[in-house]
Amino acid sequence: MTRFDVLAVGNAIVDIISRCDDQFLIDNSITKAAMNLIDAERAELLYSRMGPALEASGGSAGNTAAGVANFGGRAAYFGKVAEDQLGEIFAHDIRAQGVHYQTESKGTFPPTARSMIFVTEDGERSMNTYLGACVELGPEDVEANVVADAKVTYFEGYLWDPPRAKEAIRECARIAHANGREVSMTLSDSFCVDRYRGEFLDLMRSGTVDIVFANREEALALYETRDFEEALTKIAADCKIAAVTMSEHGAVILRGNERYRVDAIELKELVDTTGAGDLFAAGFLYGYTQDRSLEDCGKLGCLAAGIVIQQIGPRPTVSLADAARETGLI
Repeated sequence: MTRFDVLAVGNAIVDIISRCDDQFLIDNSITKAAMNLIDAERAELLYSRMGPALEASGGSAGNTAAGVANFGGRAAYFGKVAEDQLGEIFAHDIRAQGVHYQTESKGTFPPTARSMIFVTEDGERSMNTYLGACVELGPEDVEANVVADAKVTYFEGYLWDPPRAKEAIRECARIAHANGREVSMTLSDSFCVDRYRGEFLDLMRSGTVDIVFANREEALALYETRDFEEALTKIAADCKIAAVTMSEHGAVILRGNERYRVDAIELKELVDTTGAGDLFAAGFLYGYTQDRSLEDCGKLGCLAAGIVIQQIGPRPTVSLADAARETGLI
């Protein structure tokens, strides 16, 4: 028996979410639908220009851990915050979701990371992230017993931005594989792929990573092609399992020569796409660690993603377990 189904490792970030129009993005030189890394000065500037905002614990892998727990899975999380108000908010929120979180905070500077997320009328989110204390995550924060006791260790590609986090991930992968566990990653976004393409491909081809999550644009960026079929063929060859999402067109799951197409759920209203990929991974990994078929894993992922984009914020306000039971998935 294992203590945890999924251990998620990522940048511990508090999301500050506000609505705006496209002109606001243009006026403030914000790249739409991307994660833009910013410094402390720009973080203060954008915050001063935001309208009414919702503060909520976020971070890609943190959202995934919370989603796994919401399904009823056993989740753990590694991520660094400071000893400040936002750090207290993050720690309280993720523990309140039922996630094991014991990463030690360290001082008040740099402060806890925050992401100013601007949601436009089409539901698209543009993230502006100050990493702050996230860059302090390192190998010393790896709880070896937790890694060894988790069926899957999952990390976000964004961790390749803070340098010492790479060491932590490689240590997690070493421990996981030494204990017969699996390692998974999300490519995070196409700009992240452009920054670290060679390293990401090496993680996959070397077997450091077993399961890869990507959306359509990230898969295309990874192989520097506009031919989606070519990207799917290559990613299937480069890792044990690949799950590629396609927005309203659902997802495709690949394992060797196997391929499963899964439809997106029907939406009443698209409100905010923040966390869609994170929750897809949560649903998929919950199903995977419960020994469900790959097709069912994809359906659970699409269900979770479809639910979270019909609300503001990246963590579901309804029970994913109940929703899955209502649709006959668990």
